[in-house]
Amino acid sequence: MKRHVALLAGVLLAVPIAGARPEEGRTERERVENAGRVMQEILNVPDDIPSGLLDHARCVVVMPSVLKAAFVVGGAYGRGVMVCRADKDFSGKWGAPTMMALEGGSFGFQIGGEATDFVFLIMNDTGANSLLKSKVKLGADASAAAGPVGRTASADTDAFMRAEMLTYSRARGVFAGISLEGSTLRPDNDANRNLYGKEVSAREIVRESKVAAPPAAKSLIERLDTASPRRS
Repeated sequence: MKRHVALLAGVLLAVPIAGARPEEGRTERERVENAGRVMQEILNVPDDIPSGLLDHARCVVVMPSVLKAAFVVGGAYGRGVMVCRADKDFSGKWGAPTMMALEGGSFGFQIGGEATDFVFLIMNDTGANSLLKSKVKLGADASAAAGPVGRTASADTDAFMRAEMLTYSRARGVFAGISLEGSTLRPDNDANRNLYGKEVSAREIVRESKVAAPPAAKSLIERLDTASPRRS
């Protein structure tokens, strides 16, 4: 009898644990899916990111639906994902996403009360490798500039080619370059653990390919591969 009771207790204890597993990482998976939708929408309109710039980019960071309140109440921040090109020189196809956090700066007062999507193009190896290691302050640790828009926009001016990061925003359907100097970007390692189910750093995801891209990233990666399959 005691043995049966012990077995039953073991089963009952296991039920909530097994039932909770599908919920682990759900927030992160939804964030990756939302990032994919943002890129789909932005790259499907005429006045989007100039193709020449995307072809030069090593990585793309997408922060979907950031609210002004997130930056002015309690010092919170926006969260999103970064995908980088594979290969040692960041020249290959787009790989698995690493989760990122956006903090601080005065831009919280620029974006109004509407939800705003942010997109960052990481334009050189130095900027990409810095983001994979630690927090980077835009305008101090890494040069940043508001990116140009429009498929016919000139993408080869000195200002754009010198910047390590080009920054964009989309609010109320308007897509434009925006200055985000003073804000910081950093790897969100807690979110990476939730998404992948284990401790894994941004560098291990991007440079060492220690995890496969989750199904939630399929739309984001495929859209970027279609728009810019290889770095020029």
